[in-house]
Amino acid sequence: QVQLVESGGGLVQAGGSLRLSCAASGRTFSSYTMGWFRQAPGKVREFVAAITIGGGRTYYTDSVKGRFTISRDNAKNTVYLQMNSLKPEDTAVYYCAAGSGIYYSTERWVYWGQGTQVTVSS
Repeated sequence: QVQLVESGGGLVQAGGSLRLSCAASGRTFSSYTMGWFRQAPGKVREFVAAITIGGGRTYYTDSVKGRFTISRDNAKNTVYLQMNSLKPEDTAVYYCAAGSGIYYSTERWVYWGQGTQVTVSS
């Protein structure tokens, strides 16, 4: 069992930055790939980024490439999402997830956090 708790969301102006954190409980954090998803009002939850167990490979949706960076610290049981050059269209609830592989759909991820709101004003 893994419990995930996101933090770091908030209100920021377009062009600004935020860093999201996702703290995991349990001693098996380093056994899971980790991902970030987001869900805007009225839209389906979409893949944002993911990172392999050792952190050696990262994956991003096209709309955030070059602006967002996913990283993890297995000693701290934490995964991060550094978000730069934020745009109003990045506004959403951001969720972290833990799974056994890299998947672009939500169904294959095993554990989910409760989400953190990110609002980007124009």
